[in-house]
Amino acid sequence: MTASDATFGSKATSSNDAKHQSRNPLQRFVIDRFHREIVNAVQQTRAETVLDVGCGEGYTLAALRDGGIAAKLSGVELSGTAVEQAKRRLGAAATVWQGDARELSTEADSRYDLVMMLEVLEHLDRPEQMLPILERLTNRFVLLSVPWEPLFRGANLLRGRHLSRLGNHPEHVNLWSRSAFLEFVSQRFNLVATPMAAPWTIALAERRG
Repeated sequence: MTASDATFGSKATSSNDAKHQSRNPLQRFVIDRFHREIVNAVQQTRAETVLDVGCGEGYTLAALRDGGIAAKLSGVELSGTAVEQAKRRLGAAATVWQGDARELSTEADSRYDLVMMLEVLEHLDRPEQMLPILERLTNRFVLLSVPWEPLFRGANLLRGRHLSRLGNHPEHVNLWSRSAFLEFVSQRFNLVATPMAAPWTIALAERRG
């Protein structure tokens, strides 16, 4: 998917699926650790309703289900193919639909205790446009993640991936260091927790006011 295709709530489904289906033990380890940190962060919020914006094929929602999260789980995703996969993966554990987060944020009754946007912002041409949208969608908390640069690119180089781009994934148009991303989130939200899950930066934050 190109950067323009990734606008507002869709992640690169083919590469996302391949990442989660990898049999590489190191990759499995870091992904499982990432999911554990996400489950821990969600538990910390005690949210009763959770929305995953750009939920892809439903891997993170499945991790919440398997991690014992009792909240009502929902996901929105632009890719119809990914939505169908997510529905098959999640069954009755979550409500997933195809849609655009911008349109969802205009509906007065579309508010959630926690809104997640994981591994999506790096794909967007203007990621700053998402912050007020996420603010409108959440009653209190947001949970966000992006690749932690330059660690993410370094890991790709060690694996021999994307060498001509110095390890940068071709679908990533934004590159944040950990401190730069936390500063970006702080423009609109108050940081609550920043768990360590290299090579990703995770930020749990709370809306102001």
